Amino acid sequence: MQKDITIAVIEDDENLRFLVSHRLQSENYKVIQAGNGLDAEKLILDQKPDIVLLDWMLPGKEGNDVCVDVRKAGFENIIIMMTAKSQDIDKIDAYSFGVTDYITKPFNMDVLVAMIENKVRFFVPKNNAEVYHFGNTEHQPNVHSLVRDGKKIELTILENRILLHFLQNIGKEITREELMEVVWGYSSNVNTRTLDMHVVRLRKKIERNPDKPHYLQTVRGLGYKFVDEDE
Repeated sequence: MQKDITIAVIEDDENLRFLVSHRLQSENYKVIQAGNGLDAEKLILDQKPDIVLLDWMLPGKEGNDVCVDVRKAGFENIIIMMTAKSQDIDKIDAYSFGVTDYITKPFNMDVLVAMIENKVRFFVPKNNAEVYHFGNTEHQPNVHSLVRDGKKIELTILENRILLHFLQNIGKEITREELMEVVWGYSSNVNTRTLDMHVVRLRKKIERNPDKPHYLQTVRGLGYKFVDEDE
């Protein structure tokens, strides 16, 4: 059965790109491809894949620059960087420009598939067919989108996870630490400002007035709570 997940394979080695793409397609993922950094950036921003497998060394534009630029342009889905063992990369530094995770080449294809399945299971609630309602808005977590007044509003995977957690815990005060655990799987290495930035973006999509939020309220000194009451 086709999985509703699109993976972009960005790799200039045609043989490796074919092998990875073929394996992912055999696992029922939808695969799109590019062989250089400039094409990759356009592909990522146009198609908005759920996961990007991005080679570090690319012609045209290097993988780290592609990563920085698509993040600046608002792309927030998963980016897994593929790096060769010989490349001495400061991984702590690299996380700061937006990489979600790493895999070192040469890699075992089963390990790559397991890593992707883990990310999919964690980030994409694809089996959750439940629909949530607040105000005049419907949240469809399985397709990470909102419907309001007949119009569809796309959510990033992270916005989707944040909103889903709030809608499952309406009225409950939720700490930033708990929210980071839910969204990223750990709290210590993610800057709370990053989380707050995602909340600000989410408010722009769900609030009538994002500067005076009705639904997603700040709990000073603690975190947030979601209030679903008539105004």
